[in-house]
Amino acid sequence: MANLYKNVGIDVDSTNLTSIYTVPAGRTTIVKSIQLTNEHSSNNLVELHITDSSASATFEFFHKTMATGTTENGVLSPLVLEAGDIVKIQVGTANKIEGVMSYLEIFDEKSS
Repeated sequence: MANLYKNVGIDVDSTNLTSIYTVPAGRTTIVKSIQLTNEHSSNNLVELHITDSSASATFEFFHKTMATGTTENGVLSPLVLEAGDIVKIQVGTANKIEGVMSYLEIFDEKSS
């Protein structure tokens, strides 16, 4: 099976911790970027988290107060995720953060 280059749009409509992407079974994912834009008229706190399914724990990897009208990349280097891992986002003000996550899904031959 081929490797798949993909993206997912992000439009955060809640201030709760919200799932963006879950790695499918039989896949490893490499996240290239998580581009986020603050469309709010004031600063907005943005946090990105990973739930590591093998450790049953959630870890924060990005925490920034974004200024009005700015764009940030929440991933400074490639981020490797295993099957079942979940990327999540939490914001201070809902309906004001939008973006896109770009990633590569790699078929895990050991699973076949």
